[in-house]
Amino acid sequence: MKVESFFDEATFTFSYVVYDPESLDGVIIDPVLDYDPASGKVSKDSAQKLVEFVSGKGIDVKLILETHAHADHLSSAPYLKEIYPGAKVGIGATITLVQETFCKVFNACDYIKTDGSQFDMLFEDGQKVSAGTLEFEVIYTPGHTPACASYLFGDKLFTGDSIFMPDFGTGRCDFPLGSAEVLYDSIQKRIYSLPDDTEIYVGHDYMPNGRELANRTTVGQQKKSNIHVRESTTKEEFVEMRNARDAQLSAPKLLYPSVQVNVNAGQLPPTEENGTSYIKIPVSL
Repeated sequence: MKVESFFDEATFTFSYVVYDPESLDGVIIDPVLDYDPASGKVSKDSAQKLVEFVSGKGIDVKLILETHAHADHLSSAPYLKEIYPGAKVGIGATITLVQETFCKVFNACDYIKTDGSQFDMLFEDGQKVSAGTLEFEVIYTPGHTPACASYLFGDKLFTGDSIFMPDFGTGRCDFPLGSAEVLYDSIQKRIYSLPDDTEIYVGHDYMPNGRELANRTTVGQQKKSNIHVRESTTKEEFVEMRNARDAQLSAPKLLYPSVQVNVNAGQLPPTEENGTSYIKIPVSL
């Protein structure tokens, strides 16, 4: 099994192609759709890099996996499904909780279904999934959102936004239904319970203190040196730190466009009478 990483500089997001070099079966994890909030323009440059790599290798894409409904970038899953019509889009089954919350935020429950049916596959915690010759286990790691799932391919874990490189810590927990207490348990009981040599591939990297871009660490390194939650960190210490830090954070720049699209499996809002699709932005006074 091999892993190819792709970094989107605009949103600091990592996407991944995991594939079997012999059978050429593969999956894509957390693909990005480029979106300019100033103009409303959508482009497919980031997704096209994935397509070029996959096509160059001759990879047969079986699945497109979302670790959660991202709040910092739009998903390009629908575009990739056009290119790879045999591929299915999968996400943790608790995405329904996020859909129920955000369809109300956007007053869009008329077109955002809350049963998860926009996705081809809804994964349960602990589920073993086959994608051709590839196999992985779904490990629920909520806290950043209630619908976060990590994917374990052998000794390689793709964690989305639950945990980052050791010098950047963990994902924020101040989104609706997020919870620092729950994230602590996800990390300590689900991630840190894996063998120390398990490789962790993170969903973002922000290169703190000007260090070089990085996206791969191990469970052992995280337990020893993660700045937010080491193996020895107590829940009380983590929750106090995480809640205080979150209270100082600004909302992600693409929060409303991203969540509005991603809870709907990457589908843009339906076009209106003039043939144009519109992103809703709630306004508060």
